[in-house]
Amino acid sequence: MTIPAALAMALIGSLAIEAWDGAGRRPIGRRPAELALRLAGYALLTAFWFCFSWRPWLAAFSCLLTVAILVVVSRLKQAVIGEPLVFSDFALLRQVPRHPDLYYTRPLTDPHMAIPLGASLALVALWYWIESTALPEEPSVALVALIGLPCLLVGLASSLGTGRPAQWLAARFPRPDLDADCARYGLPATIIAYALRWRREPPPPEAGDDPSLGQSHPPPVVVVVQLESFVDPTRLGGPALPLMETIRTRASRHGRLTVPAHGAYTMRTEHAVLTGREPDSLGFGRYDPYLSNGGDEPASIARRALRAGYATVFVHPFHRDFFHRAEVMRRFGFARLVMEEDFAGAPRIGPYIGDEALAARILAEVEAATTPVFVFAVTMENHGPWKPGRLDGIDDPLAQYLHHVAHTARAMETLIAGLEGRDAILCVYGDHAPSLPTCRPGFGDTTTDYAVFGFGTFRDGPQRVDSTAPELGRFLRSLIKG
Repeated sequence: MTIPAALAMALIGSLAIEAWDGAGRRPIGRRPAELALRLAGYALLTAFWFCFSWRPWLAAFSCLLTVAILVVVSRLKQAVIGEPLVFSDFALLRQVPRHPDLYYTRPLTDPHMAIPLGASLALVALWYWIESTALPEEPSVALVALIGLPCLLVGLASSLGTGRPAQWLAARFPRPDLDADCARYGLPATIIAYALRWRREPPPPEAGDDPSLGQSHPPPVVVVVQLESFVDPTRLGGPALPLMETIRTRASRHGRLTVPAHGAYTMRTEHAVLTGREPDSLGFGRYDPYLSNGGDEPASIARRALRAGYATVFVHPFHRDFFHRAEVMRRFGFARLVMEEDFAGAPRIGPYIGDEALAARILAEVEAATTPVFVFAVTMENHGPWKPGRLDGIDDPLAQYLHHVAHTARAMETLIAGLEGRDAILCVYGDHAPSLPTCRPGFGDTTTDYAVFGFGTFRDGPQRVDSTAPELGRFLRSLIKG
């Protein structure tokens, strides 16, 4: 009776945790089918932990602790970014120890992390010693059990990906609806179901071009700069930037840019612009487009540029391993990568390479090109976290942001001046709004700002054209006739 009692505690306790989390905010689903699927998620989580210990009460406690941690982290994420935890977030866990500051946490060697982790491991070891194992005493039977239970869980997951089980799962999760599904089925069940649905999705269709472009020949220089956390600071109550007036009077097209995320998930906007694909077309892969193909996109702007005879250059003054950027960008079609090691000696503004140094490097790449060149750059100076100690004498998060965004504006003015006299196109856009206490999820209908400048024979009169990230990507692809 020990195993059923422990499982019952895990199910009831986990249900109570999620009911408490949703009280007054997001009531849990109460239909029998919804409750059954929710409880199945808790049961699978308990079975997962049971595989490691074969101690039912330890597995039940581990399930309760896991659900509690998921609920707390998901609530924090919802407050900052505007969406609950999702399966793709777990693919980023390996980056947390390497870049703890970017995930608002501490290094594992920090006493605030090391002591609780050490105490937790000691408690598990003590519990492991106190509670008797549920494994059969007969060694051969115990071995079969040790191997059989994990295989059973793997087989169950595989069965949900094909045939009638897959159809049953698809009927309950036909399309991504993260908030509603978490309310109906619970966080663990939704995470598991989304992961299974994602693995079985067919590849999305290729995006088309923007037929509205009138030029008959491609520009020899195309520069696209993704600006980290960039919005017009007046939208946040900050001072006006000269750059924004330049955009309004000089850009061929400019306006608000609707992006797929708030405060984070740079890769979503990046993928949308480089491929022109709508988030809805990615299905459950929309949450992290690089998990599916890792940049293997035959119709990306960079591959089109390569086919058209352009040199393709990716510039980003940060670690190669972050988001697997080096590997992903090579698959996108960038033949040359200029990354953090190429900025040795460049000034840092706060923790990151300054945007003005990046602008100088972009112009150097354009100047050195002996063929048509496509440069795609991603800035870093405006990246969070926004916390005391980032800048000397400036501890307020908004004040820190305004300090950095002024540098971004000067860097873009440098690019505009440096491209004058050439036949060139320059596009700049914000990947998402900053995750500031004064800039909450849904800010400005999840829009940033963008501008496209034409130089030489590509100069055109200014016009306000609000757009989306995929639409901007299709417009940019249409510039290169590959």
